[in-house]
Amino acid sequence: MSQVFSVAVVVGSLRKESYNRKVARALSELASSSLALKIVEIGDLPLYNEDVEASGAPDAWKRFRDEIRRSDAVLFVTPEYNRSVPGCLKNAIDVGSRPYGQSAWGGKPTAVVSVSPGAIGGFGANHAVRQSLVFLDMPCMQMPEAYIGGAASLFEESGKLNDKTRPFLQAFIDKFAAWVKLNRAV
Repeated sequence: MSQVFSVAVVVGSLRKESYNRKVARALSELASSSLALKIVEIGDLPLYNEDVEASGAPDAWKRFRDEIRRSDAVLFVTPEYNRSVPGCLKNAIDVGSRPYGQSAWGGKPTAVVSVSPGAIGGFGANHAVRQSLVFLDMPCMQMPEAYIGGAASLFEESGKLNDKTRPFLQAFIDKFAAWVKLNRAV
């Protein structure tokens, strides 16, 4: 029997019907049976503040950290705000990395997908996330890179992923499954 790897999917958009959330759902549907993708919500995370941590971490921080710790891998799916990551995503990364020396992220294989209505597909956000991943000791899949532009055209009116986008996302999630297996084999 093949091992099933749990993948925490962190979506950098809080909007329920965001293109990023739709892409995350599509990737979950396309994933092989070796991956179990689950969106880990970040909208309820209070801003990270070390003073708050010292007086007792909020339940939302504990829940988030526990979900990340229980996962075998992490997939980030994010829009681009002002050539970088949305504040909610950066806050989630910070919450998961604290308290210092107790990061929930360490060693987990990861990949980044950026989705944008613009032509360059969130290139800046994608690389800003990758910059944090180096410090967090998360081996990040290098290829294929996933900068997805023209987000409004990715889905049919019914909400179904269009036939033009499906092969790219299928190839991406298949490669990610191989990446996770390679990096979790211990």
